[in-house]
Amino acid sequence: MRLLVRDRLLGFGDDYWIEDDRGNKVYLVDGKSMRLRDTFELKDTRGRVLIDIHQKMFALRDTMVIERDGEPLATIRRKRLSLLRNHYRVALADGRTELDVSGRILDREFAVEYDGELLAVVSRRLLHVRETYSVDIVREDADTALLIAVAVCVIHLADKEREGKEREDRENGDGEGRDGKDG
Repeated sequence: MRLLVRDRLLGFGDDYWIEDDRGNKVYLVDGKSMRLRDTFELKDTRGRVLIDIHQKMFALRDTMVIERDGEPLATIRRKRLSLLRNHYRVALADGRTELDVSGRILDREFAVEYDGELLAVVSRRLLHVRETYSVDIVREDADTALLIAVAVCVIHLADKEREGKEREDRENGDGEGRDGKDG
């Protein structure tokens, strides 16, 4: 199943539709901007909330929590960082299952795997529509709403991390090093 996501252009708090490959609306990502923490809801076309996504408060590093019907479903955090690829770990609430998300998140080119098996591929490579990426669900029995929520979370975390680094670079700019000395 291929779903198309119009990338958020304005950032946090915006709503955007996820469509199937025929242009039919399938899910709404509803950003909640008047909250203390980053919060999203994944809704069906009737407005029913399928998944709640929110930032975990008081975590040492950025963490997102996915819930279904008020019950924890998964926790997402950055696993490790390399120069070319980002890695995120999705720990499911059962305590035994972990999904691995790796690739170039900021470029919208990454995969979601379970125990080495491909579940979904996120890509904008083959699309000609600007600011759009696809989420290809590879396994027919996969939880589509969960995989969409995972994609939303890792993209949000990666974008937030990039914004923080850019802000830090601006604050340390003008030829000054991290210690505030010219260098």
